Amino acid sequence: MGFMGDRSTLLETGRFVRSGVESGREAEKGAQTVNAQTALTDADFADEAFVETDVASDAELEARHRVAADKGDPGAMSVLGALLLRRGDLAGAEPYLRGATAEGDRAAANNLGVLLHQRGYPDEAAGWWRVAAVAGSAPAAHALGRHYRERGDEPAAEYWMRQAAESGHALGAYGLADLLEHRGDKGVERWFRAAAEQGHREAAYRLARHLRKGDPVEAEQWYRQAAARGHRRAALHLGALLEARGELKEAGRWYLTSAKQGEARAACALGFLLRDAGDEESAAAWWRRAAEDGDGNAANALGALHAARGETQTAEKWYRVAMDAGDHNGAYNLALLCAAQERTAQAEQWYRRAAYAGHREAANALAILLLQGGDAEGAEPWFSKAAEAGSVDAAFNLGILFASRDEDRTALKWYERAASAGHTDAALQVGIALVRDGEERAAERHLRCAAGGGSAEAAFRLAALLESLAPPPEPAALGEPVGGVPRTESEEWYERAAEQGHRRAQVRVGMLAAARGDLAAAARWYREAAEAGSRNGAFNLGLLLAREGNEPEAALWWTRAAVAGHGRAALRLGLLAARQGDLNEGQKWCVRAMELGPAEVSERAARLRDALAEELSA
Repeated sequence: MGFMGDRSTLLETGRFVRSGVESGREAEKGAQTVNAQTALTDADFADEAFVETDVASDAELEARHRVAADKGDPGAMSVLGALLLRRGDLAGAEPYLRGATAEGDRAAANNLGVLLHQRGYPDEAAGWWRVAAVAGSAPAAHALGRHYRERGDEPAAEYWMRQAAESGHALGAYGLADLLEHRGDKGVERWFRAAAEQGHREAAYRLARHLRKGDPVEAEQWYRQAAARGHRRAALHLGALLEARGELKEAGRWYLTSAKQGEARAACALGFLLRDAGDEESAAAWWRRAAEDGDGNAANALGALHAARGETQTAEKWYRVAMDAGDHNGAYNLALLCAAQERTAQAEQWYRRAAYAGHREAANALAILLLQGGDAEGAEPWFSKAAEAGSVDAAFNLGILFASRDEDRTALKWYERAASAGHTDAALQVGIALVRDGEERAAERHLRCAAGGGSAEAAFRLAALLESLAPPPEPAALGEPVGGVPRTESEEWYERAAEQGHRRAQVRVGMLAAARGDLAAAARWYREAAEAGSRNGAFNLGLLLAREGNEPEAALWWTRAAVAGHGRAALRLGLLAARQGDLNEGQKWCVRAMELGPAEVSERAARLRDALAEELSA
């Protein structure tokens, strides 16, 4: 290799450096190989030659420069060598590039390095890149940096990448940012930005990913720039960002753009948008396309679609495709499908496969399956594994499991863990335990969470707790209307629970309405509770009906209550029968009331029974 002089006058010729034609493919894929396109990035065409490039073909340029090159003109040799290199004529290009390099042409040195790299002589290529880089060639510095990175010499790689980047070279800036990011060093954003501002689409995409949490507005701008330049992953992320913001139409356009470029995840996301819009057939088409390209999520979506249609064999096929794609949801969904068909052994098999792969809901489902089969010992470790992995349901189920063993403290620990993650039923159980332990204020907080989450039982218990904690009401002033007192918070919670169908709450709301004198409302709530099976509701409804003089219907509701085990209702039926002269019927209900109690009712029923017996024997 000849020595190049370092005199600046030798190289500062004013020739045009075509840095704008860097390879996009290299940046897009993060490749670390130098290709023929890179060879032309520092071709030092003269200004006149560059103008001619815009209007003339490579053949015309080649013919024009060949005469001068054969006469030894360094500039012509450099341009001709670059043209031949781009055409793939390595043998023809090499003598011209070597000749120009010997005359101090840095572009020729850079391109000679590319040629040698393509021929499989990376060390000699690096030597010429170093010569060109020392002489100020940014593309050569970039190529040299990549050469060192391939060999694991990151300090040298950083040095030369930084030389290229600080010279304004887009690929150098991108390569430096990529290296710094790989090492976790600072300065990543600066150099991605430098490359992105020169139109480097991969840099724009990666800059957007760096900015998405701290500055989502700017991140969106860079996603847009990269996507507009054909970056399919940027289009995918832009679509996801727009979808999250509710701009579904534009999101769909970007998903479509990305999907057409071969991005399977975008095709999958587009399928979900179409499904939500009611176009299942188009959704299935995109999911199929994504699934065939290896997207497990799309295969699962196809499986679910066919399962919903009752096409279980087709659903199973797609779930298996999802498994083959490495998506463990496929095994979990296949287990669900088998469980729905009561193929318990197969369901357990697929739950286990997904659970062993770390699928927490599969672990929880497997534990439930084992517990239902009577294997509590086998279920516990799977519940624990799922809970430790973050399954809220598994934590709640562990609470139930320990509570069934009377290990209340351990059960409470798991209930609290699930409750802290927003599990409504777990919050209810924590509230119940705290009420039992006398910690009313702590219980109130958990019951409020559960009631706010829609638990009717929690709403009822919260109402009862608030009622017990409230001071006794002030006696009504003389002449004050009975209904003038505003509703308390406990009444509001009772009513909310009643509206959700909670029978005990309905009875309580009825009682509160009756206390206010609103008998119509009381009767409505008692009737709702009674029709839902509440014996207290049936008894109280009977009392209202009897007060109104409708004893036949009252007797019907008391009978329903007594059959369900309500002692007072049985006593009422005994009294009613005695008054109507049916002494045998009266005795029968008295015996029933004595059996049901409570003690006061049993005593009254016994006295009435004895009186009826005397009447019959008289």
